[in-house]
Amino acid sequence: MANYYISKFYAPTTTNTVTVYSCPSNSRAVIQNIQVANISGSKNLTVTINQASTSTNFVVAYASITGPTTCNLANGPIVLQESDTIGISSSNISSITGVMSILEMNRNDQNG
Repeated sequence: MANYYISKFYAPTTTNTVTVYSCPSNSRAVIQNIQVANISGSKNLTVTINQASTSTNFVVAYASITGPTTCNLANGPIVLQESDTIGISSSNISSITGVMSILEMNRNDQNG
């Protein structure tokens, strides 16, 4: 089993949920950090996981932030199983970006 540390970036073009990371079907992943930077204005952020095995969406984090500020939306590790996805939505897409820090554990000893 191979472990990979990866970053996935969030720069929304819509207020709908943007899938930031999809766990490969041969892997598990630990989301270690979901850091967002709000340059200006007020925004409501929601982090949602789609559990592939049940096709169910779960809200796992919510924050109301006013910029300029930076915040971590993950208050602890979040584990994703095979084919699960994680996304972020923002009430306003202006002046906001983010990054997820992920440890991916791949059973095939190759990334992806």
